[in-house]
Amino acid sequence: MATGWAGDGAVQDQIDATVDDAIQRARAQLGQGPGLTHCEHCEAPIPEARRKAVPGVRLCVRCQEADDAAQHDGGGYNRRGSKDSQLR
Repeated sequence: MATGWAGDGAVQDQIDATVDDAIQRARAQLGQGPGLTHCEHCEAPIPEARRKAVPGVRLCVRCQEADDAAQHDGGGYNRRGSKDSQLR
């Protein structure tokens, strides 16, 4: 099937690269080591179950949810799928 300038697997390659980037970003954000007993933002106690489930936890659930919501405000722009990147 003719695809113009792109190779046969170019679309799938872009999808795979986008997913790989997302996985690497998520892994980089994972905590390591012992977690805190109290939230570093609001000083609320962090339950033992949360400290065991999330290695390196530093925030209580409420502060973590607020932090996650603030990080998602960046949008879902796919830099590999932009027109400019296809012209180069």
